[in-house]
Amino acid sequence: MDIYFESSFKLREFFEANKNNFESTLLDEAVNVKNKINEILKIGNIDLVNNAHQLTVYIINNEDNELKLFAKKEGIAWATHSIELTFKLEWVQAIRRTLWFFIHKYYDLSNQYNIDDFFILEAQINNRVDIFLNAFFISYSTYKDSLIKAQKKLVENLSVPIIPINGNVSILPLIGSIDINRIYILKEKVLAEVSDLRIQTLIMDLSGIASMEQVVIYEFLKVIDGISLMGCSTVLTGLRKEVAKDITDSGIKFSRETKKLGTLQQALGEYL
Repeated sequence: MDIYFESSFKLREFFEANKNNFESTLLDEAVNVKNKINEILKIGNIDLVNNAHQLTVYIINNEDNELKLFAKKEGIAWATHSIELTFKLEWVQAIRRTLWFFIHKYYDLSNQYNIDDFFILEAQINNRVDIFLNAFFISYSTYKDSLIKAQKKLVENLSVPIIPINGNVSILPLIGSIDINRIYILKEKVLAEVSDLRIQTLIMDLSGIASMEQVVIYEFLKVIDGISLMGCSTVLTGLRKEVAKDITDSGIKFSRETKKLGTLQQALGEYL
């Protein structure tokens, strides 16, 4: 490796003059990330190599505010595209090692070794690398949590898709398994929608439900009783034989006011 050096160089100028050497050394240090650079660029438009140069500039120039803002943006980008964090950690540690390799070269060539200055510099450089890592992970975690909450909210809304048919009648098609958590969400959403939309008849189509546990059946009955108290009648359609068996085996009985029809088409024909 041909290191370019002039006696007049400041540390920042030394790094600028050896940018290509820095990049080559960094790629040799980051063994596992090296082969992922193009993939990460394609997935999240994140240019690891250019970002490494930018991070180095902030560290050497003591630009702490810019360093934190840069870390925050990086954290959001990695969280948005769900890129594996182990790659980021390995990459930053490779940057740290490469930084020190070139810092050592600089002071060796400039004959400026001073033990006191070295320890001061060591604290400054490593502290800024750690500041970047901390800010990155806080940003990543915060944004990831917000994404998870938003996705959870979306799933909750999709799990209770009440579809208005006219001013009085709505349909609630239920699909997939219903566990205790989903039935609690269903109870909260259904009661709120019946109140907000002033639904008078709610057709619950159960043709997409394969089975129900006893505790779910019990809570499901409470949903029907709740909307009944609000003046909304319930029509159950598409009850499969497996679910009918689960209900009869549980010993739980629905109110006579709860109407049952074989198919959703029958209910639509009767209520529209």
